[in-house]
Amino acid sequence: MKKIITYGTFDLLHYGHIQLLKRAKAMGDYLIVGLSTDEFNWNEKQKECYFNYDKRKMLLESLRYVDLVIPEENWEQKVNDIKEFRVDTFVMGDDWEGKFDYLKEFCEVVYLSRTPEISTTQIKEMKKNENKDK
Repeated sequence: MKKIITYGTFDLLHYGHIQLLKRAKAMGDYLIVGLSTDEFNWNEKQKECYFNYDKRKMLLESLRYVDLVIPEENWEQKVNDIKEFRVDTFVMGDDWEGKFDYLKEFCEVVYLSRTPEISTTQIKEMKKNENKDK
């Protein structure tokens, strides 16, 4: 069984996220998603999520492409996750290109192109601008 892992916040789940997860799943048999916890998002990424961890986890678990959701609590856990779950391929969006090449020592590393016309940041900006206009 070929195992794939990816990581992310997956806040305001949208079709760009779905495309990434679908393509990641197509690379193997079992897709693990490391979902950033609320604390990790706030303390390390300075991101405040619209949906809390439990809601984001529920959304991801409802997708047919996702087999397992685990908490991402820090940047350093990736090597341990790859070893623990015997991961074959690490997948991220190409906006992270090169940042995780150090993982090639443990598994294949693939950067997939993003869906350019959509992002959570864009959605949040649009909503913010809509609220300003009211």
